[in-house]
Amino acid sequence: MAAQCVNCCGTKDPEARLAPVNVPDDRRYTSDHEWALSTTHGVRVGITDFAQDALGDVVFISLPAVGAVVERGGPLGEVESTKSVSDVYAPVAGTVLDVNVGLGDAPGQLNSDPYGEGWLCLISSADDSDLQSLLDPDAYRKLISE
Repeated sequence: MAAQCVNCCGTKDPEARLAPVNVPDDRRYTSDHEWALSTTHGVRVGITDFAQDALGDVVFISLPAVGAVVERGGPLGEVESTKSVSDVYAPVAGTVLDVNVGLGDAPGQLNSDPYGEGWLCLISSADDSDLQSLLDPDAYRKLISE
């Protein structure tokens, strides 16, 4: 998810952000603002609270097809908001096992619950080093505070 703004609310004023950004400690992060959570069924993927806040109200989400093979850092889909359209990138390589079809009818879940009901897809990842090479929560917090 390529961030397009100076900070989360598109202003150069770092004090303009009112709410703290949620960064759960149970997952890994990309510098493009995707998150990856290892589960018993694969790696669940979504965009971060920082990303959804920068996007604004999400109105449409393009998800990969189940069975699609994705490469780490390769395109995974798009998120369209009232402000812009942003690409989403795969944090790990593998095969898409499942997609959150509920987002088609309720794309706003990406804004209201980016780490829960707003997940994007589940990827089978054969290479655990992909996940381990992502940013840990502290490194991601440092990235978004700069």
